Amino acid sequence: SAFSDTLRDFAAALSQADLVYLADTAHVPYGDKDDAFIRERVLRIGRHLVESQGCRQLVVACNTATAAAVANLRVALPQIPVIGIEPGIKPAASASRSGRIAVLATESTARSERLEGLIRQHAGDVQVDILACPGWATRVESLNLADAAFADATRRHLEPVLAAGADRIVLGCTHYAFLAPVLRPIVQG
Repeated sequence: SAFSDTLRDFAAALSQADLVYLADTAHVPYGDKDDAFIRERVLRIGRHLVESQGCRQLVVACNTATAAAVANLRVALPQIPVIGIEPGIKPAASASRSGRIAVLATESTARSERLEGLIRQHAGDVQVDILACPGWATRVESLNLADAAFADATRRHLEPVLAAGADRIVLGCTHYAFLAPVLRPIVQG
């Protein structure tokens, strides 16, 4: 998986920690799934990691899983810390000079109450455009990143918010960092 680099970096930063990595490859990406399905998967995986693998802390390294299920996971496993990954609304909003940012997210994250809460809490007077990006995480999973038609479709998807003045783009899915070679030329114009 493309996330082995992320795990390697995490392991280097916490060299004394024993790490267990579990990728739900049979069911990801979660972005186009309904919240009930995501919650069920995250709870099942979390319980497995704690009860069968002896994990004493969990990192839910997925914006979509965090938005849909991290609160439920914390309730189900109150004895351990549960860390979620959320879109960087706060740093983008505070760094914006135009007062407008865009959030690129999976369909599930884009419609989530958690994202709306982050925007209310951290975006203040900044205009936030949320762009659902169907199929992008699947494209990363398939490692099909060098497709000219995808780059063109991505450009058309982003042009309206860039033309409206968005000067910060928030990658609201951990998969999207792997799309930097496609996104960078579009954003930098």
